[in-house]
Amino acid sequence: MEYPRILFWHRKDLRVNDNQALLKALALSKAITSIYIFDETYPYDYNSKSRSWFLSESLKELNKNWEKAGSRLLIQKGNPSHLISYVAKIINAKYIFWNKAIEPYEIKRDEKIKADLANSNIEIVEVWDHLLINPLEISTGSDTPYTVYGPFFKKFKNKLDRVNFDNKEDKDIRFEKLKDLDDELIGSKLVTKSKIIFDEFLKDINFSGIGICPCRPGEIGAEKLLESFSSSNRITSYELARDFPSENGTSYLSGSLRFGTISIRTLWEKTLHIKLINEDPKKIQSIETWQKELAWREFYQHCLFHYPELEKGPYRKKWNNFSWNNNKEWFNRWSEGQTGVPIIDASMRQLNQSGWMHNRCRMIVASFLVKDLICDWKLGEKKFMELLVDGDLAANNGGWQWSASSGMDPKPLRIFNPYTQTKKFDPLCKYIKFWIPELSGINNTEIINGDISALEKINYPSPIVSHNVQQRIFKTLYATI
Repeated sequence: MEYPRILFWHRKDLRVNDNQALLKALALSKAITSIYIFDETYPYDYNSKSRSWFLSESLKELNKNWEKAGSRLLIQKGNPSHLISYVAKIINAKYIFWNKAIEPYEIKRDEKIKADLANSNIEIVEVWDHLLINPLEISTGSDTPYTVYGPFFKKFKNKLDRVNFDNKEDKDIRFEKLKDLDDELIGSKLVTKSKIIFDEFLKDINFSGIGICPCRPGEIGAEKLLESFSSSNRITSYELARDFPSENGTSYLSGSLRFGTISIRTLWEKTLHIKLINEDPKKIQSIETWQKELAWREFYQHCLFHYPELEKGPYRKKWNNFSWNNNKEWFNRWSEGQTGVPIIDASMRQLNQSGWMHNRCRMIVASFLVKDLICDWKLGEKKFMELLVDGDLAANNGGWQWSASSGMDPKPLRIFNPYTQTKKFDPLCKYIKFWIPELSGINNTEIINGDISALEKINYPSPIVSHNVQQRIFKTLYATI
């Protein structure tokens, strides 16, 4: 039996399991060759050491999965607008499959590829895989996109309650016995170049936090994280533990979702199964709280899809007129974890060393940068994208705009007191003392109150600002807009 040749393009879906576009491709043909492109025109990924490491390990595993199935993963580098059509023509592909994207750059890139191939004999098939619900299929009563999370979640949950996640019809298509092209037909130069490109990328991996980063690359890593989170009591105690950075209370699956080494459907389906076997209302509430966190991810993705201008600036335009101080020394001290405010410094040191930061801490350090140091939130957003292993434009931008009060949030102004936050969420200072060992001998009360004496400090700086003073200054500046 003759199968039409398919080129499958992996982007942020580095897996073979429950991959919607791949499932559709497999239903059409077994003659599939896959490709991943280091997109030199994409502005966010390859300057991040942590994401480069996560990507490299995930690609190694993905390549092995394709080889086991009898095919291959080509790896190229350059502009996808040229490379996709070029490779498709070399292998005589009749179809190109990929999963849809939501970022402004990605949408424009994909539209250009479709336009360039419009008059060819190659058909492009796009599928929604990245989200639980197509952004075009959820709207307010006035048929506009949601800009407030609460009403969005209500509609979102209502739609998902009608989805049959147990429908295994599509998932039964087996990823095996694919028909690949031999090197002569595919072009030996292309195969050789693929190996060279990936080897060069691996040589440049220079991430020192491999051993302490809680996010784990690849499908196997994601599956283990999900199993650990769901089989222990962590998901059923999530409501209580999620805000305490010293506790092992979260899933650490944010990196897996960012790179698509596990599907969002798999996670949501897991929550439904765990709810069915639990009767304790508190445990069910914890599971639902984690569902709401997954929905926050979805909300920010939908927002960026409908309002691409968020990538460049605030949703609330008045913030374009805010008089930021942007003190470079303060920003650098914040970036390095040397502000003299323990919870801020512990959080930033965790980020710098591990490539990941606890979500509660992300909110605290963002509020501190914007509303204590009075630095533009876009500086913090950029720094996070450089360091975060789970750095995702929609989630990162949404989080920073939430903290800055410039985004889609009905609350006009929110300021976190770093000392109050410490008292609430790190009362024993376990998190602070782990990441700032020079404070290990200091009394917890002194750390929480921020009144560590100069004699007790060992190579730890005094606070660069007073929270109470800076809060008043910020509110004065805010009043002008």
